[in-house]
Amino acid sequence: MEIIYKMKKIVLLTALISCCSLVFSQTLFTYGSNNVSKEEFLKAYNKNKTSVSDEEKSLREYLDLYINFKLKVEAAKKARLDTLPQLQYDIQSFRNQIQDNYLNNEAHINELVNEAFARSQRDIHIQHFIMLTDSSYLPFKALDELDSTLKSGNDNYEQLAKDISEKYKSYEIKTTDLGYITAFSVPYEFENIIYSLKPGQSSKYYMAKSSLYAHVFKVIDERPAMGKWKIAQILLAVPPGNQAENLKPLKSKADSIYQLLKNGADFSELAKQFSDDKLTYLSNGKMPEFGCGKYDLSFEEEVIQLKNDGDISLPFFTTHGFHIVKRISQTPISIGKGNTDEYLHELKQKVLQDARINAAKDKFTKNIIKQIGYKKNAAVKDIDLFTQADNVSINKNLEKIKNSSISNTIIFSFGKNNIKGSEWLNFINTYKNNPALYKGESNDELLQKFINISALEYYKQNLEKYNPQFALQIKEFKEGNMLFEIMERNVWSKASSDNNGLKKYYIDNKNKYLWAPSADIIIFNCANIKAANKAVEAIQKNADWKKTLEENGIQTDSGRYELSQIPVDNPTNITAGFISAPVVNISDNTASFVKVLKLYPANQQRSFEEAKGLLINDFQAQIEEQWVAALKNKYPVKINEAVFKSIIKK
Repeated sequence: MEIIYKMKKIVLLTALISCCSLVFSQTLFTYGSNNVSKEEFLKAYNKNKTSVSDEEKSLREYLDLYINFKLKVEAAKKARLDTLPQLQYDIQSFRNQIQDNYLNNEAHINELVNEAFARSQRDIHIQHFIMLTDSSYLPFKALDELDSTLKSGNDNYEQLAKDISEKYKSYEIKTTDLGYITAFSVPYEFENIIYSLKPGQSSKYYMAKSSLYAHVFKVIDERPAMGKWKIAQILLAVPPGNQAENLKPLKSKADSIYQLLKNGADFSELAKQFSDDKLTYLSNGKMPEFGCGKYDLSFEEEVIQLKNDGDISLPFFTTHGFHIVKRISQTPISIGKGNTDEYLHELKQKVLQDARINAAKDKFTKNIIKQIGYKKNAAVKDIDLFTQADNVSINKNLEKIKNSSISNTIIFSFGKNNIKGSEWLNFINTYKNNPALYKGESNDELLQKFINISALEYYKQNLEKYNPQFALQIKEFKEGNMLFEIMERNVWSKASSDNNGLKKYYIDNKNKYLWAPSADIIIFNCANIKAANKAVEAIQKNADWKKTLEENGIQTDSGRYELSQIPVDNPTNITAGFISAPVVNISDNTASFVKVLKLYPANQQRSFEEAKGLLINDFQAQIEEQWVAALKNKYPVKINEAVFKSIIKK
């Protein structure tokens, strides 16, 4: 009894395992020993899906096409077409074209775009303090005093910077009013600090790596984003020396110009006549579109005061001279994401070209290093790597790389790839001896750079393993190429080159190749509508139209065409001698028209030559049908109807 019980248990477990396998694999159909999952089929179907009224019929038709596709690709594999040098070259070229699209993390980039979008909604007024420090000692007392003084509300920034500089003689603090800034106005690391502050707050000191400068920022004020402005200006530049006596006549001249404008004078004409702005006076004073942070705060504030397009400012003074500004247009920064595709695209391009993209790249690289299974050889100490690297970079001797104690030692690995000490030393030799690359990084930084470069290269070479979407795209391209090659060999070239087969097919199917109502016509192809109209007029007058054709470079072609193929509005009204109205090709503005020479009734037999184009298509279809039938015998197809019906239900 116990044996029978155990046998029943085994049978039951086997049945359960089979059921679970069926549920999870969801095989839609098999061909020979191969199977295709529901998921694979749906991916292909949805990629090519169009709007249909009968979903089941559409799915069934596409399933038939997909089965035939898989059978043909299998035939190509068995014929080893994937080993053809040209196909391998095409796949590698395609791989090179698309792989860079997979060497970044779109999600990280989108995070940066969203961050830039949010920041671009606010302009922030910044006071910047900077101190040159000693590499061996950071003046904490001076920085602490700056911090506490700013927090106390002291807004005499020039004086407090001067007072602290005098108190701590070796460390001079300089301060600058940066005006209003927005996203991309300052380096990304500064932007991150500034946008973390509220109005009235000041930051702790910040020092970039390998920098001797300490930076402190205070937010004076913030406002909704000013957007982008198009303006024109008349500039009366300050003469050399900037003496007070030189400014009075300049101010008087600016006032006179303003009065002329008030009385209706043309701004562009006065800009050409009086403006000292050499970049804009010849273009009616128009300046390139600009946004927050482009010009001095005093200039921006005057521009913002102009509320309507066409408004003109009173003359105002900056360090450049006296300005009179005319508002042309103002484009607000989007405050919602409803209709901002163009703006988001612009932000994305800025992100991709800005240093902040390094943040996304670093995040992506860290994820890759985890993904590919990076392992450091614990037996190799960093100090040994750094010592050998210093020896190589100092002596610049490649023999030292070969003879180094770490050359043949594995220093780290990922996947099946082992990186040896010689590769590290070669990297150091190349990198440190290239001034365009080497920026004084520490050995720690260079080792991390080497790990990152090695990891990215390995990931790139094995993208199919780590990125299913990339693998699918390569597979689709490879199968498409193989399909084209096998169709060319087994169907297309066979049909077009088998003249005897074509003739037999023609004889067996003559009744299929009858003319519909047709005509002998001349087609006139003209460079443009003017030449076409001129040619039509010459032909209608029975003039020497052949000469007209030669003079205007008009090309002609002739042949027998079915009336439905002739490009005219009403082909049923065509008569012998009919000349059609010229038709313009919108892609290149060429024009064509036809002249009808002779009409033929319907159901006249096409000769073999007249039917050849249609014959080849039909003969190809027959050859393909016979070939697919043979493939189905070789690789029997079985459709899992239950799985197919589950697709329809969805």
